[in-house]
Amino acid sequence: MTTLHDPNILPADLPAPQDDGAARHLMGMRLPSLVLKATDGSQVDLSKLPGRTVIYIYPRTGVPGQPLPEGWNEIPGARGCTPQSCGFRDHFSELKRLGVLRVFGLSTQDTGYQREAVDRLHLPFPVLSDERLELARAIELPTFKVAGMTLLKRMALVIDDGMISRVFYPVFPPDKNAEDVIAWLRNRRDG
Repeated sequence: MTTLHDPNILPADLPAPQDDGAARHLMGMRLPSLVLKATDGSQVDLSKLPGRTVIYIYPRTGVPGQPLPEGWNEIPGARGCTPQSCGFRDHFSELKRLGVLRVFGLSTQDTGYQREAVDRLHLPFPVLSDERLELARAIELPTFKVAGMTLLKRMALVIDDGMISRVFYPVFPPDKNAEDVIAWLRNRRDG
């Protein structure tokens, strides 16, 4: 049965994702040169960005009042894209103060769909589309399939001068992902 939902609220009984090792190879990887469309109309090549970038990766944002894919809440780590995005929105200025030059969201949804979420959630940063799964295939990002869609598993990457310097995977709960990234950044600065 499909139910209408409020994407801002996480159910208390969500199953936590387990570390399946699918992101272990990413640490220290130099990103390939690939151009992704951004919701602000720009084209972004993560491999060419100087300095520190944080990118949080999520399966798909829902739209308030529209049904979730069948069984969505039962898929470990699937639910929580809106709270994850809002966490990065709410901590955006703190991330900047900690030396992050850019923050991006990333999903396999098309830019038009993503733009609705950026506007609705008042995100102060663009979201990137890997609609053709080019980045996902090139660096072997963990994915899962549901309702005929191939979606990215939730994670966050800290990228320094085109190289992945920290991988957050699995991410749970999703609304605390930005805080986890901030804690890591603070520890690096203090240490």
